[in-house]
Amino acid sequence: MAAGRLPPGALSLKQFLRRQQVLQLYRKILRAIREVPAEQDRRYLKDWAREEFRRNKDATEEDAIRMMITQGNMQLQELERTLKLAKS
Repeated sequence: MAAGRLPPGALSLKQFLRRQQVLQLYRKILRAIREVPAEQDRRYLKDWAREEFRRNKDATEEDAIRMMITQGNMQLQELERTLKLAKS
């Protein structure tokens, strides 16, 4: 393999970093869901999150991925706000 050449199927640095952002968001969402008091609600939210990430796993367009990450972060913030209000 020549210097500077990636093997077929290897991620570029930008793709690798974006993938790390997505995985970090997924982990944060799952951690927040653990704080939901009702078991049935936790299960529903976990299934919802899993399905959303699975449904969009083949997205390749950079703008669409950035938009989905932004929406995911907004939904995470909303969940965290709701949980904080429920505890007080």
